[in-house]
Parts: sequence; structure tokens; C-alpha cells
Amino acid sequence: MHRASPRPVPSRTPLYDVHQALGARFTDFAGWSMPLRYTSETAEHHAVRASAGLFDLSHMGQISVTGPEAGRALDYALVGSFASLAVGSARYTMLCHGNGGVLDDLVVYRLEPRLFLVVANAANAAVVLSELRDRFDGFGAYADLADDRALIAVQGPAADRILACPQASALRYYQAAAVRWADRPVVIARTGYTGEDGFELFCRGEDAAELWSALIRAGEPHGLRPAGLACRDTLRLEAGMPLHGNELHVGVSPYEANLGRVVDLANKGDFVGRRALAALAAEPPQSTLVGLTSAGRRAARAGHPILDPADGHTIGRITSGAPSPTLGHPIALGYVLSAYAETGRGVAVSIRGTDEPFVVTAPRFYRRKDIR
Repeated sequence: MHRASPRPVPSRTPLYDVHQALGARFTDFAGWSMPLRYTSETAEHHAVRASAGLFDLSHMGQISVTGPEAGRALDYALVGSFASLAVGSARYTMLCHGNGGVLDDLVVYRLEPRLFLVVANAANAAVVLSELRDRFDGFGAYADLADDRALIAVQGPAADRILACPQASALRYYQAAAVRWADRPVVIARTGYTGEDGFELFCRGEDAAELWSALIRAGEPHGLRPAGLACRDTLRLEAGMPLHGNELHVGVSPYEANLGRVVDLANKGDFVGRRALAALAAEPPQSTLVGLTSAGRRAARAGHPILDPADGHTIGRITSGAPSPTLGHPIALGYVLSAYAETGRGVAVSIRGTDEPFVVTAPRFYRRKDIR
């Protein structure tokens, strides 16, 4: 008789005890015990849109890339250009398979001339580290995964006032600076995953709890509230931001995901996947990521088939979907055959055996006008 192997115990971020004291409901996410919500995910969502939310993102992989050829090595390993990236700047990019499929989407920060920070999705951190090390062979560059770091995000229109940090206020979107905040060394980046203005604070794990408490105190007059992964998902969905494992995976290319702009075929030499990506760029994709909206009440969810309402044939599949707290109606992302991808086209989504009408839209449903 075989006994089932015990389930691995989820990892805990340096802020686990803080979340527990706040009464968070936890979920196992990518092998980490993370706060799903503290009170109401809808209230947390609205707080981010109206004032600010405070997120623990310490589960994300933080990979330092160092060495005299760090920029050139990243140019070869990833689809973007980094040797020319200015110190203090960041760039959204992808790690692609040789066939052009997306292994992970990343943000790369250049902190010093020979020091980059690569932020990977939690579930892919080990894969990204291994791939970078393999692809750096022959370059004077080295990749290491930090295990003593934390990441805290302040997202929302009040984020700048909460930090009250001149160096942070001076940053433009996708810029970063090393500063001291609450008497702790941090790297503050004007980045985020909610569609709002906001900042991400990279810090030592030992400083995370004090920084969290200082942010709570600074944010209290502005309506800041702790926010969990549930509202982070609806916020990023409203902003049309892809999630690896849903919209992005090794079975799709950047071009199918409407993210071909991140692939730099023009300004650099050879890199992993270049030949495949160049061929994909030369031909219209068979499938395209689109937005979908409904005037009804039933939300589409990942995996639901998208149908041609004329004949009922399957033309695609939902990758993410939810009722939009901000917009007040269901929204979704999904891949459809490119012939059906034009904005305004009516389609159907099969939701538990019932075909519900949806309309194809641009993949971004919500956009703030004041992000710098």
C-alpha cells in the first residue's frame, strides 16, 4: 500500500506574522502562503482605485545579475535590450523559449552599471534563474536568487502623498532609485500591477515589518488599507495586464498576446528565440488576445469556451474573467481566432452550459489619465 506524499509546506514571506495579526485569509499561491484578503476583496479593490492599497509581493523572485557583461548577457537571454538601458530605469520584458513561447514575463531594473535586478513571477523564479545561468555561459555575468529580500507595493492615487519622498516623487513610470525611507535602505520603483500610479519598495527581509508598519501609519490619513491577492487579480484584469499561467505561457508567443512591442528585433544581435520570433513577427498570428465585456450578470471564467454565435463553433477560450468592481459588469480576457478579434464583434461564452453574449473589446478595460 502506497502512502500519499505529504503536501509541501508553503513558504512564508517576512510579513507572514503581520498578515496573521491583521486577520488575513491565506491561500497557497505558487508555493507561498499569501494573504488572499483581509476583509472584503471588493472593498480592497475600491480602496486602491480611490486612495491606496498596501500589498506584500515578497513571493516574487528577485534575481541579481552582476558582472562586466551583465547587460550583454541579458540582451542574449531575453527579448529586450538592456546593455543600453540607463541606470535607474526599468523595462518590461520576457524570457522566451527557442520556439518563441513565453517562459515568463519579467521586469528588469538597472540599479548600477554592472548590477541589474530581474523580478520573476513566484512560480517561475527557479526556472528563470536556471535559464539565465545557462544562457549566460560565455559571458562575464552571474545570476543569483536573493532569499533575504522583501517587496512591498503601495498602489493608488494617494501613493505619492503617502510616501512623501522627494526622490520617489521625482521618478517617472518605470524608473527606480535607491533611497532611505523610514530610516531603512530601500529601492523604490514607480511600477505596479494594478493600473494605478504607485510604487514598489524592494527591501531587506529584516526590515519588511517595520516598513509595513511605517506605511500603515503614513497611509492612515489617506485611506490606505492592506490588500490581498484577490483584489490584485481584479485590478490587473481591469487594466488588461496579463498573468503568467493564464494569458502567458510557453504555448503562446508575445505576438499572440499583443506584446510584440517588447521583442527588440531591430536594435540588437542574436538572442534566444530570435529566429522563431522573427518568423512569427512576419505573419499575422492565428489567435489573438482580446478583451470581452458583457451587459449581463454572469462572469466568464478561465477555461470557458468562446463561441461563434452564428454556428456555435468554438473560436477560442477565456484565460481570465471576473465581475469588474470598478465598471460594474463582467469583463474577461481570452484568445480567439484572429478573424474574430475585431473590436465590437459579438461572440458567445459558454458558462455552465448556457451561451452568454459578450462583445470583443480592446484588452484594457480601465486606464487612469494621470500616470506619469
